[in-house]
Amino acid sequence: MTWREAILRVLSESDVPLHYTEIAQQIIDKGYRNDTATPANTVAATLGYEDMKPRIRRTSRGVYTLAGSSSAPTSPLPEFAATTAGRDEGPNELTAAHDEMGLINAFGMFWARESVDWGARTPKILGVQQTGSRPVDFANQTGVYLLYDGNRVVYVGRVTSARLGQRLWDHTRDRLTSRWSRFSWFGVRGVADDGSLTDGPAGDIRPDQLIATLEALLIEGLEPPQNRRQGDGFNALEFIQFVDPEIEKRRVQQAVMRASWS
Repeated sequence: MTWREAILRVLSESDVPLHYTEIAQQIIDKGYRNDTATPANTVAATLGYEDMKPRIRRTSRGVYTLAGSSSAPTSPLPEFAATTAGRDEGPNELTAAHDEMGLINAFGMFWARESVDWGARTPKILGVQQTGSRPVDFANQTGVYLLYDGNRVVYVGRVTSARLGQRLWDHTRDRLTSRWSRFSWFGVRGVADDGSLTDGPAGDIRPDQLIATLEALLIEGLEPPQNRRQGDGFNALEFIQFVDPEIEKRRVQQAVMRASWS
């Protein structure tokens, strides 16, 4: 069964429109396909192929149903207009997702420390895009990470070289070892269909500059207690709030009035 066939079967078996991530999950759960590390991306891309467009309708952003079903609109939404005839081209779903995330291409939230085998210096930092899909090892991810004690962020760090796993391993043996139980990470490397990590973002922005800026913003905004320094480069950029003189004048007047009444 091809991905096209699997998508159409899932939609035909559903009484309601489905988000493309739900379609991907049902394809895996029903055993129709499971040969990629990025099933949601594969489904989103397949939905945008030219030969699929007469057979499906987009009911809202990211949500699809079969053409002609009672829940389908009478015509495709404007943002899902046909691409050049005969050309396979990814849909707006992936483009919109990438635009929203900017230069962050993968991330994980509140992962459990106890779910990682810390026996090796470079442990596997495993994650899946959909339950049951092929695991991806993010040990060589670059970006920023947060360490949590319960729900509180206690440390913000960065990795500008491909060693997220090794950096987290270090924190199981340094002064932070007893201070964290969960971690989140935000990476600039994306994930290919085969589960390998792609290169960092292209363009004028250097990944190390981006990562340093993200780390600095998180440190300044969260003030984690285990970070011993301010975010890099923020000392000359920070402004301290100044009280409006009119407010200060009113405070003085109120103080004088209270003193005159006493």
